[in-house]
Amino acid sequence: MRPFEVYDTLSRSTRRFQPITPPKVGMFVCGLTPYDDAHIGHGRFAVVFDMVARALRRWGYRVFYVQNVTNVEDKVIRRGAELGVDPLKLSDRYFRAWRDAMDRLGVLSVNYYPHATDYLPEILEQVRTLVDRGRAYASEGSVYYSVAGFPAYGELSGQRTEALRPGARLELDASKRAPEDFVLWKAATPGEPSWESPWGPGRPGWHIEDTAITVRLLGARYDIHGGGVDLKFPHHEAEIAQAEGATGQSPLVNYWMHNGMLTLHGEKMAKSVGNVVGLAETLDAFGPEVLRFFYLNAHYRSPLDFVAGKSLEEAREAFATLAKPAEAIRVAFGRAGETGTAALPDGLRREGEALVERLDATLAEDFRTREAIALLFSWGRSVGPWLERLDELGSADLAILAAPYDWATEVLGFPSGPPAATDVGPVVEAALAARARARARGDFAEADRIREDLTAAGVAVEDRGGSTRWSAPRRPPS
Repeated sequence: MRPFEVYDTLSRSTRRFQPITPPKVGMFVCGLTPYDDAHIGHGRFAVVFDMVARALRRWGYRVFYVQNVTNVEDKVIRRGAELGVDPLKLSDRYFRAWRDAMDRLGVLSVNYYPHATDYLPEILEQVRTLVDRGRAYASEGSVYYSVAGFPAYGELSGQRTEALRPGARLELDASKRAPEDFVLWKAATPGEPSWESPWGPGRPGWHIEDTAITVRLLGARYDIHGGGVDLKFPHHEAEIAQAEGATGQSPLVNYWMHNGMLTLHGEKMAKSVGNVVGLAETLDAFGPEVLRFFYLNAHYRSPLDFVAGKSLEEAREAFATLAKPAEAIRVAFGRAGETGTAALPDGLRREGEALVERLDATLAEDFRTREAIALLFSWGRSVGPWLERLDELGSADLAILAAPYDWATEVLGFPSGPPAATDVGPVVEAALAARARARARGDFAEADRIREDLTAAGVAVEDRGGSTRWSAPRRPPS
């Protein structure tokens, strides 16, 4: 496992990463509340933590990455009422659209997307435990967390509890003992989804959904919690209070990672403001690699401003420059022999062989993707004089030229690296068509055999939502 450092929001310091149970890494990222179409601000957190998971797996860590789906929440319910649609069906529809966008963006590192409503038993159990331990109290059919009983509340965000007074950050609620207390279980409201509980029918509060899921899937303590900087307060503060109050173990998370906000002309991008740029539309217009480049060509903790008519146009131009040598090398690989009529100079060969280590080392310093991309641009300038002579090189020299771009594909998700020496697409599609016919006639043994043959050839096959996707190795075997 490669050592690396990461900035921890709670300690406000950059710390050497040490997993609780190496090489395993439990990683949770606050996911989508699917009540409308996703915008490009949502895409940033998804790509950032996809990059983190990719890097950790490259470095030898066994990452179990969980990203929740908040499918019951005030925004979902209000949106469903506006459209006259069942809110749970509405959230399912927008979540499917989100997954399609993630597939297009190459965000494939998430192991599991748990939906809040699938964890009602765990939610009720955690609320019950908090009540039994005196951390929470029931009032008028709802249950609230008593913030006064958790002195560490506010340490993550730096928010002082004394500042939370009606008229400032909170509205007065007569059913709560203190204005800073937050809801764990919300009493049923006519026309809204509800479930039975010891305190009467109702639904879970926003914060309790996440900790019920993480304690169940990752344990009372885990390694990394990620999310947007806007979630530090109150959401992540509430998660700490809930989980540590219920389990008695601390810290809940060893490393808190927060990505900076994506703004539009300096203002936070939010549907409530109406200044959003749709994610699907942006993917249609610019493609996934340009959008990934835009997100990652800045440090993940930095704010990132989007300027309409400028930001992605500049990203597209820069990415084209970055990708040009990678594409030329990819094409040359398809027709290269073991030996060539020319050879790379020793200096360039040594530079290429050392560059992948430099890229890993750069990312190991709190995921400095912008600096890593700068190294890739520099490599492109170094290999530029050879782009007209690639057909003179053998596969070993081409592998040296390709290695940094392979690293970028593996960790950053761009640009495309060299494919297998033979175009396997038509062969795979024919095999999958035969497999589909076998399944249609009920010959599942034959269908399984075809899939096993493809797997043995290095082709990954995934069945999802009635369709089949596949991917093949990008490099010829060495």
